[in-house]
Amino acid sequence: MGRPGYVTVPILTVLAAIGYVYYTTVFLAIPAWLGLTTAAGGANAAAFTALAAACVATYAVAVSRDPGRVPASFVPDVEDAESPIHEIKRKGSDLRYCQKCSHYKPPRAHHCRVCKRCVLRMDHHCIWINNCVGHENYKIFLVFILYAVIACFYSMVLIIGGAMHLPKDEQPGSDSPRTSIVSSPGRMFQLPANQTPTEILV
Repeated sequence: MGRPGYVTVPILTVLAAIGYVYYTTVFLAIPAWLGLTTAAGGANAAAFTALAAACVATYAVAVSRDPGRVPASFVPDVEDAESPIHEIKRKGSDLRYCQKCSHYKPPRAHHCRVCKRCVLRMDHHCIWINNCVGHENYKIFLVFILYAVIACFYSMVLIIGGAMHLPKDEQPGSDSPRTSIVSSPGRMFQLPANQTPTEILV
């Protein structure tokens, strides 16, 4: 697992998935169903391109934005300022002290063992953005999820429409490259009906 601020395998996986869905939708599904040169095809391609760009932009912000730091000078507003700091997270009290960061932390702030610091209103540490989801990037993270869900449903509709309007020589079961990309990846491992594994090895 990479340190926050670094590009990791999960981040590259997300970007690759976005690129694959975009290519399949815009360059395979839309041409098969509507055609890129038609008004409807061009409009759908432009709309999906804008949606994909919004996904990438919000994802980049969620990855790079600081989730929210607890100021080192933060001191809780308590009546008894002389209370010893070893009274940590007392039951029924908001006084909380982080032993690892050596400072007080406000309610809902938690120490992240990956980021190695306290995060304001920490929700969780997400490996897919290699960052914590906290006070400063929580909203943009939710916006990215919303865009991604909309893009998935939009892509699914276009891919299904494209598959239903494939020419007869590119219907499922044919050897067309366009059909094999849109169809299930499992078909890549199917053998021709008249061949056995031994014959292929020979």
